[in-house]
Amino acid sequence: MTETTPSTNFDWTAATALLFDLDGVLTPTAQVHEQAWRQLFDGYLAETGHASYRDSDYFDFIDGKPRFDGVRDFLASRNITLPEGPLDDDPAHDTVHGLGNRKNGVFNSIIDAGGVAPYPGSVRFVEAALARGIKLAVVSSSRNAPAVLKAAGLDHHFPVVVDGELAARRGLPGKPNHDTFSYAAELLGVPTRDCIVVEDAVSGVQAGSAGDFRAVIGVDRGAGRQVLLDAGATLVVGDLAELL
Repeated sequence: MTETTPSTNFDWTAATALLFDLDGVLTPTAQVHEQAWRQLFDGYLAETGHASYRDSDYFDFIDGKPRFDGVRDFLASRNITLPEGPLDDDPAHDTVHGLGNRKNGVFNSIIDAGGVAPYPGSVRFVEAALARGIKLAVVSSSRNAPAVLKAAGLDHHFPVVVDGELAARRGLPGKPNHDTFSYAAELLGVPTRDCIVVEDAVSGVQAGSAGDFRAVIGVDRGAGRQVLLDAGATLVVGDLAELL
């Protein structure tokens, strides 16, 4: 896919449905996830004597992926192999699931302390889509998506939420596979070719590009405009209000 000019060549209002990622698209919780991952791995790497966590690690190995995939891919980048452990493993254990659950505790603590305020431009875009009768869904790798949507006051806008927990129950592979987006379209009763994917993560853009979707809108919250275009975005904006 190649970039188009939003104001002249790209008509998002022709879509029947919009499939939104949550963290970094609707809410600034991608920053909270990044902070939680940094706290997790700063502590773990210091304890084990491995190379320290870098700013690029989040976008290179973690962003947009299901939590435990993020743990595995980051550890692989340091040539670290840990046992999986049970899914509900104690966060104190140095296992894939233990570290993932430890990160989730850090994330929830940050959210509880500071709350969640959605991006104003994203709220305006959602309201404009609803005014046009466009169906909406959230497709997030996070198992915290319903709680974050409720905390942000957006839950009533999205009758369909495909989060990490639902994906796991259904056996759907996470991003960069397109399956969770395709399943959201199915739940909305809309053909994928009539849906637009809205994503800020490289893995999410790749997922949208891999499916039979009308287009993929990339939202650059730090991944980089050209990086998102190279991943398959139809166009990239800095804020969804630019499309209004």
